[in-house]
Amino acid sequence: MTTYLTRFAAASLLSLCASASAAVAGSVTQPGETIGAAAGAPPPPGFYFVDTIDWGRRDGVDVNLAVNIPVLIWSTPWTILGGRVVFLTAAPAVHVDPRVGLTTTDIYNPLFAGQLAWDLGNGFNFSYMLGAYVDMHSDLAWSSTSLNQRFAFTYNANGWNLTANLIWGVQFDHVTDRPQISPCPAPFLLQGCNPDFINLDLTATKTFDKWEIGVVGFGSSDINRPVPTYLKQSQFALGGLVGYNFGPVITQAYVTTDVAERNYGGNDTRGWFRVLVPLGNPFATAAAPAPAPLVKKY
Repeated sequence: MTTYLTRFAAASLLSLCASASAAVAGSVTQPGETIGAAAGAPPPPGFYFVDTIDWGRRDGVDVNLAVNIPVLIWSTPWTILGGRVVFLTAAPAVHVDPRVGLTTTDIYNPLFAGQLAWDLGNGFNFSYMLGAYVDMHSDLAWSSTSLNQRFAFTYNANGWNLTANLIWGVQFDHVTDRPQISPCPAPFLLQGCNPDFINLDLTATKTFDKWEIGVVGFGSSDINRPVPTYLKQSQFALGGLVGYNFGPVITQAYVTTDVAERNYGGNDTRGWFRVLVPLGNPFATAAAPAPAPLVKKY
């Protein structure tokens, strides 16, 4: 088991609270993790593997944190009301390396979700995702299952990817008897505080041949206070992204840094790397048309 100090530092760099007077809490969906994806556009039918890795440090919290988010995606051959049916599952892991305390690696709450994605024409797209992060008995996981809804708008014509992905998380249990990654502030330190949250991931990139370049940003905010002494947190970060299409494998890298924060204890600077690997479409038929280029769709 990790020490309380280690859990406290880990949670702080997971875009959570770094102030001893506030609960260690924040977004279950890591703010910024969907940057770079054309999340509103329906991907061509088939299976995909996407792995996003990030590492960073928050000013005032002397600890390194790495997060790995592997995602398996199945874009099905089916549609409902014109929207492509997509299923996703993710199994994240977290590595914490504080200056004081134990270095710890542990599993995070897994995600299971379904999505409907519509191609509205003229480059405009919209998707709605409904899923849940499952409660885990892990030092570096939340002590509650949470409902996760995502509303994504994407424009992806003429080499552009302009995407806004709004993520809304609702915890099933706002206060639990397991502090885990999110202990409550005094006098409730032996309980876990799980606030509802809202994130907004923003992407504006342009593709030039095999290269992709652009600006990105994200914001996040707690919605409620699980206990009266909890201090709600919010932040906004900006950065830049560069990507390369190796055909068919696509890679992206981006760097973000907070330009505003409240109750986090300092600004977070983080580096991200993503690889997207198409795994094929076993349900394709010989008569089916070739799918659109993946880089323009997801």
